[in-house]
Amino acid sequence: MTHSPTAPSPGAAGPTFDLGGDMPVGRIGYGTMRLTDHPGIPPSEAVIWEPPRDRAGAVAVLRRAVELGVGLIDTADSYALGAVEEVVAEALHPYPDGVVVATKAGLARPGPGQWVPLGRPAYLRQQAELSLRRLRTDRIDLFQLHRVDADVPLADQVGTLKELQDEGKVRHIGLSEVDVGQLRAAREIATIASVQNLYNLAMRDHEAVVDYTAAEGIAFVPYFPMAVGTLAAPGGPVAEVAAELGATPAQTALAWLLRRAPNVLPIPGTTSPGHLAENVAARDLTLSDEQFARLSAVGG
Repeated sequence: MTHSPTAPSPGAAGPTFDLGGDMPVGRIGYGTMRLTDHPGIPPSEAVIWEPPRDRAGAVAVLRRAVELGVGLIDTADSYALGAVEEVVAEALHPYPDGVVVATKAGLARPGPGQWVPLGRPAYLRQQAELSLRRLRTDRIDLFQLHRVDADVPLADQVGTLKELQDEGKVRHIGLSEVDVGQLRAAREIATIASVQNLYNLAMRDHEAVVDYTAAEGIAFVPYFPMAVGTLAAPGGPVAEVAAELGATPAQTALAWLLRRAPNVLPIPGTTSPGHLAENVAARDLTLSDEQFARLSAVGG
C-alpha cells in the first residue's frame, strides 16, 4: 500500500524550504531530464538527446506535478538541446504563483551521449538568453552552472551568472557537482542559493556538501535521488523499512533524503503519472529515529 497524495496549491506540498530565502517550495520537486527517456532504456544509459516522443504525455505529467503541489521544476538547456525547456513552457506558462522553474547552462552537447563542460562567459550568457526565450520568461528563477569548467576561471563563470542577476535576467544562482571548496570560492563572487549534486542513500560522496549547505541555509538538490541499487532488493534494508512504513522502496529512499537535512530538495523524475503521485506522496512519510539510523548505516 502506498500513501495517496493530496492536491495542495502549487509549491505548498507539505513542509517547505525557502529557496534563495524568498521562494518557498515543497521539499519534493520534479526533475525533467527523464522526459526524454525511451521505453526500456534505464536513466543511466539515456542519452537525453531527442525531444520527448510523447509530447502530450510530457505536458500532462508536468501539469499533474503542479496539481500535486510540486513547486520546484528543474530542467536544463542541455536536455534534448533545449527541447525540454520548451515543453516546460508549453505545459506551465504562464507560470502559477509558487512554481519555481530552475534551469542550467555550462554543459555543451556536441553529440548524443556527449556532455562537455563549457563555462566561457559568452557561452553562458548566450545559453541564458536562449533559456529565457524557450521558457517564455524575462527572468529565470534559478539559473545553475551545470558543471565547473576547469579551463575557465571560476570567477569568470560565476561572475557571468552574477552579471545576469544584476541585469534582472536571473533571480537566484545555483551550482551543480561542486565540492565545499568550490562552493566557498563561488560564494566570494555571488550569493549561491542552491547546490545540485549526485546524492542518494547508496551514493554519499557529498556528505560534506550536504552538511555545509544545511548549516548555511543553501538548498541541496540531489539528482538521481532514488538510485539505491541493491539496497532496495527484496530482503534488503530499504525494502524492510518500506514494508514497515507501508510504502514503496522509492518512497522510502526519498523519505530518507527528506530526513537527512531540512534543506534537501529531491527532484525525482518520471514520465508516469502514477509514479509521480507515489514520489510526491513520500513527503507524508516519517522515518523513526531507528529507521533513519538503520538506513544511514548501510548506505554509502
